[in-house]
Amino acid sequence: MKEDKANIDTFTEKTVLVGLITPTQNEMKANEYLDELAFLADTAGAVTVRKFLQKLDSPNSHTYVGKGKLEEIKQFVQDNEIAMAIFDDDLTSKQVQNIEKELQVKVLDRTSLILDIFARRAQTANAKAQVELAQYQYLLPRLTRMWTHLERQRGGIGMRGPGETQIETDRRIILDKISRLKEQLKAIDRQKSIQRKNRGKLTRVALVGYTNVGKSTLMNLLSKSEVFAENKLFATLDTTVRKVIIDNLPFLLTDTVGFIRKLPTHLVDSFKSTLDEVREADVLLHVVDISHPQFEEQIEVVNKTLREICDATDKPMIMVFNKIDAFTFVPKDEDDLTPRTRANISLEELRQSWMSKMADNCVFISAKTGRNIEELKRKIYERAKEIHLARFPYNDLLFQDYTQQEE
Repeated sequence: MKEDKANIDTFTEKTVLVGLITPTQNEMKANEYLDELAFLADTAGAVTVRKFLQKLDSPNSHTYVGKGKLEEIKQFVQDNEIAMAIFDDDLTSKQVQNIEKELQVKVLDRTSLILDIFARRAQTANAKAQVELAQYQYLLPRLTRMWTHLERQRGGIGMRGPGETQIETDRRIILDKISRLKEQLKAIDRQKSIQRKNRGKLTRVALVGYTNVGKSTLMNLLSKSEVFAENKLFATLDTTVRKVIIDNLPFLLTDTVGFIRKLPTHLVDSFKSTLDEVREADVLLHVVDISHPQFEEQIEVVNKTLREICDATDKPMIMVFNKIDAFTFVPKDEDDLTPRTRANISLEELRQSWMSKMADNCVFISAKTGRNIEELKRKIYERAKEIHLARFPYNDLLFQDYTQQEE
């Protein structure tokens, strides 16, 4: 994509991250979430200086963390000129007020951070309307807090409101805005539905997956287009559709917004219309970052979201394990008696695990280097050809075997 699209205005701020270790979230899981939160902060333009974790049975209803931990955070914030604190879970209006009063810095939670990133990334009228709707739905129960912020009109991460004008103080007016945005999205959805019908009966293949797994890079490689792609979370918000031809078989390839753990409910609801492309797809390419230590959990997050949003898990699916060029393997010494970790498992061992049962529905590639792309093309061709011939049986004689042509 042209460079001007990537030049999104940034307001760099130093931040600390705060999370909890609970009976349902052990220390390893809590650290994983904070690592992802740090990536989100980096995407938004913030610099993470330090991460804080506390072990509690449940979040403190007043300050999220305990009094002692909050004092520790306050001291660090003051000593290091920190401008912002980001918490890994949703905060209530009361918690935000109490924490801000104590720390004297801007306080965000994971949802408000993601909403800020979406506000930066939205380009089309559809994406902007969806993000704006999610923002208003998020703000509605937090009106008391937001009025104090509006008096100061501070800028930076998390303060990019649904519009440039002041948010109305009347709850009824905000509800009216939400209603109008929903109607606007319905109109856009009807228009997109007509567009989908006008594409005819071409086979539709949709890319789905966790955010930042390389879907847009793969889209560019297969369609020879220039869809915006970078090593940031949520680089793509708008659904992109391209016509692709493999051998003599045309089909439509769709790139969709990526998923993430703890995806805000407001965004899930707002982006349901965007995922109609997934709902109406004939084949799904589930792209996975095989180099990520928690790729199996990411797979489950995507499958769960697909079940909740568009009931698309019954569609033919090809698992595309991407980024094999970035896969790392640290073999254990023979005298090392400690349990093996994810880093001690080779790519070949992974292939022989549960993935081996997937047979032809699994492929290992590198969209960055192009490795094994031809194998992926063959698999897409075979699935798309079956669907195409079911719709256009008279085209059977026009097809030549893809593998024979290669020979």
